[in-house]
Amino acid sequence: MRLIVNIPAYNEAEKIGQTIQSIPRSFDSIDEVFVQVVDDGSKDDTARVAREAGADFVISHDGNRGIGKAFRTSVESALANGADVMVNIDADGQFDPDDIAKLIRPVLDGKADLVTADRFSEHKAENIPFVKDSLNRLAAYIIGSFMNAPISDLTCGFRAYSRETLLRLNLPGAFTYTQEVIIDALGKELRVLWIPVKVTYFADRKSRVVKSIGKYIKNSAKIIMKAVRDVRPLKFFGVPGLALIVVSLLVFAWFLGLYLQDYKITPFRNYLLVAITLFLIGLQFFVFALIADMIRSNRKITEEILYHQKRDRYERGRRLEDKSSDH
Repeated sequence: MRLIVNIPAYNEAEKIGQTIQSIPRSFDSIDEVFVQVVDDGSKDDTARVAREAGADFVISHDGNRGIGKAFRTSVESALANGADVMVNIDADGQFDPDDIAKLIRPVLDGKADLVTADRFSEHKAENIPFVKDSLNRLAAYIIGSFMNAPISDLTCGFRAYSRETLLRLNLPGAFTYTQEVIIDALGKELRVLWIPVKVTYFADRKSRVVKSIGKYIKNSAKIIMKAVRDVRPLKFFGVPGLALIVVSLLVFAWFLGLYLQDYKITPFRNYLLVAITLFLIGLQFFVFALIADMIRSNRKITEEILYHQKRDRYERGRRLEDKSSDH
């Protein structure tokens, strides 16, 4: 059983060495523990410090591609290096590496496919900016309601993934990945579990992702909407479509009540026009829902083919590695 602890990093030379050295190299039910660092085009000595601190795998991007693409590189490298479980942890030391044991246990016991740290339900995240805290909680509530699943923490990157989960995830975004992963996993009916942990935000720490609150909200909203649209298309388009049709019928009933008083359309034609317009828009939403659902069905078939291709490719690599180690 092989565990790969993945650390995405961008200009983290100051902190990453200490983080790597603090990661335990022994866990119950785990035979091998490796540390993997994905350096997303850092301008400092992040890669060199990581190697000197004992990282087993260091992958460097030739430029800053974004945390979403860095995560995809992390997944591909972990699978290629035979990970049965991958844990993703931040490079800056805000999470306690001893909590890795808590996150991987449900995966090892077969009780979860993805386990994510929960910063809010039992503990108060120290020094977290109020705006960031509020936005995270609001997004978790909205997406949880839409996905019919209680979500304790939508954006925490400290997570444990089973090999099966790594093979099934397909994430196109570059800006971030944390929201997409949860939505994608729930949409594929993978078992997602939240484990409460303590986290400390350093007062002088500048986020590598949130450089502007406005831009972060805009990009996150776009990613979440796209992900939900792809996972729950009938609900995404059907609910507003139904709401518009109901409102159109209510407006038409109001128009009908006024019309029947003296059988004149002209004084109340605006009500009739509004009712017709809302009904047609609502009907159009229903058509979108049916088309999007058909696209989703085709996407599921494509993703299943992709899953089998990835599984065969990475399993072949594991077999070759096992044979070479036997010799």
